Amino acid sequence: MKSYKDLEVYVLAFQYAIEVHELTLKLPKYELYEQGSQLRRSSKSIKDNIVEGYGRRGYKQDFIKFLVYAHASLLECLSQLEMIEQLYELDVNDLISKYDALGAKIYSFKNYVEQHWKV
Repeated sequence: MKSYKDLEVYVLAFQYAIEVHELTLKLPKYELYEQGSQLRRSSKSIKDNIVEGYGRRGYKQDFIKFLVYAHASLLECLSQLEMIEQLYELDVNDLISKYDALGAKIYSFKNYVEQHWKV
């Protein structure tokens, strides 16, 4: 792989962050800067941590640490989506399913890096 853009986990995280951004624009105006902002930040943090970890790929433990951060941000994003689902009548089931699958991919990729990554 020549770039972080070659990582499936990055490509999906980027795509889902766009979807989350668009979803948050459907929230009531008073939530754009509260719940909406928090959801946007957590979704974008997933891709950003993958990128930062990849940038430190020469240091295996740093790479792993940032993949753990990406997974933690994903869990925060899921929590925010679940809250929005309860508070507003927005269908977020598709996004929740996508993030669940992405979480499994990030976890598997982290395990791959732990076991097979050559520095």
